[in-house]
Amino acid sequence: MSNGSKKSLFATVGLGAAFLMALSAVGPGFLTQTAVFTEQHQANLAFAILAVLVIDIIGQMNVWRIMGVSAMRGQDIANKVLKGSGYVLAFLVALGGLAFNIGNVGGSSLGLQALFGLDERWILFTTGLSGVIGAGLFMFKNFLGAVDKFVKILGAIVIIVIFYVMLQTAPPYGQVVAKTFAPDSYGALGLPILTLVGGTIGGYIIFSGGHRIIDAGMTGKENINNIDKSAVAGIGICTVVRILLFLAVLGVVVAGGKLDPKNPAPSAFFLGAGDIGRRFFGIVMWAAGATSIVGAAYTSVSFLKTLFAPVKKYEKFFIIGFITVSTLIMMVLGGAAKLVVLAGSLNGLILPISLGLILCGSFRKDVVGDYKHPKILTILGFIVVAAMAYMGFRSLGGIVNLFK
Repeated sequence: MSNGSKKSLFATVGLGAAFLMALSAVGPGFLTQTAVFTEQHQANLAFAILAVLVIDIIGQMNVWRIMGVSAMRGQDIANKVLKGSGYVLAFLVALGGLAFNIGNVGGSSLGLQALFGLDERWILFTTGLSGVIGAGLFMFKNFLGAVDKFVKILGAIVIIVIFYVMLQTAPPYGQVVAKTFAPDSYGALGLPILTLVGGTIGGYIIFSGGHRIIDAGMTGKENINNIDKSAVAGIGICTVVRILLFLAVLGVVVAGGKLDPKNPAPSAFFLGAGDIGRRFFGIVMWAAGATSIVGAAYTSVSFLKTLFAPVKKYEKFFIIGFITVSTLIMMVLGGAAKLVVLAGSLNGLILPISLGLILCGSFRKDVVGDYKHPKILTILGFIVVAAMAYMGFRSLGGIVNLFK
């Protein structure tokens, strides 16, 4: 393959996969988690965001490289490493994806209500409409191409809108820089780190773009540079959104603003930019929810399609069914602010399992052939596995408290 064609492959497939991963992460849960922890820890959260960035890059580069070189999806690598573990991983990922997607549909619905100034009487209509829009993308013949364009456009809109709101809130930049490297308490940031990592690369999210590059054929050792660039770009996009959102909310809370515990993110936008902030939140929430609906459904089903032949044969219909079920559950359950924070924490607990299995696959020739995975990536990857497992164990009490 020529250098020109490799570059064009990254510009099409690589960036599409990066945006799919990033916008799968940047959903209602991402917005809620970031707002909640910013209010709790204020500028100290900057250290957690830095730690999450490092962990995310290490985790994602390991998983995407190994999957990309092998052209094997996460569940298939897991089954090679430990027979039957791929089915367990697929179940955990699909279950976490469903939990997230319920919140995604609800968030998208709330976004439409905020954008158009609708009251709660419209909730069933806006919830149903959100599900229909997400499912509608998969009715296209080239639905993956439609998904790529959808997430790129909405991703750009999210970044621009949050940047505008951040400028209105005037956050304390100097304090943020200082706390990035010297927070008041490192130990107090364990649950935020676990939850934010879980909401960025936990559960299905770390696999979303990786499975996309496999479906598009950007695989093999010859595409390692493209795979690396795509993995880092995905983390970069969602980190930019996280930083802008953190700064926007921080500007509100240090000025004395109190976030609504039931809807922390929209209240931050309203307090920071008035009524236009509420409308802008509607745009961000709808875009974040809609793209995450697509990413969660696509990735969750992709974990099942190599394990069950009917899923592979009727993939798009299973994706549509996944979105339909999520939508119906949301219409019955209603609000899900705690659900999306909880899902992020539980996805953080899944990460050590999934990353550990993929790393073990890098030692098997029936997975990667003659490819030699970089030792530094392997070592750092296992450090992340151990650190996330430890933080997950230490944070179990905090996760239980989310129900209180």
